[in-house]
Amino acid sequence: MVKIRISINELKEMTGEAKRFPTYVSPIINLANRFAQGTRPHVVGQLSEMIKRCPYKTYEGWKKWYLSEKPNAIDEATNRIMGMLDKFREVLSSIDEEVVRAWVEDLVLVKTFAGLRFQEPILKKIASILGKEYRLSTPEEESKGIDGFVGEISISIKPYTYKTKPSLMEEIKADKIIFYEKKNNEIIVDLSPIISEK
Repeated sequence: MVKIRISINELKEMTGEAKRFPTYVSPIINLANRFAQGTRPHVVGQLSEMIKRCPYKTYEGWKKWYLSEKPNAIDEATNRIMGMLDKFREVLSSIDEEVVRAWVEDLVLVKTFAGLRFQEPILKKIASILGKEYRLSTPEEESKGIDGFVGEISISIKPYTYKTKPSLMEEIKADKIIFYEKKNNEIIVDLSPIISEK
């Protein structure tokens, strides 16, 4: 079997309209777009469905068909993103070394401590409910994704977002995985995986 590889950049070049942008431009526009939601389906249409409905097989045919279906979409998306970039410009002028340092301290010190220190209160609460002792994991146990033990049960404590990352879930060797969610001034912990141990 003979295989060839065609890069996304080559595919773009085959359309004859490959765009080249200066360094940092694409990531900045992409970030502005995420905040502005400029290319969401309600603005530009459900593109994966539209491309299937397009009767043309060439880039030029697709472009002509799309612009006839959604004549204002490109302008609306552009305006939304430009509006967000204007907000970025306003904010950027207020960012100095002091602000950056405060942000770094918040991430490295405050959020790390708060995020990692959820584990002990959750273990303590589970132990209290089950009427058992708890302990935090050793460094070796921690390397297996185990945050602590309640009785003999090894437990991993993860935010709900971990459920969307199967590759990370596979690395956890704990008996039970407990998920939590931060909401306002509290954390909501799903004890259903372990409550049956009572």
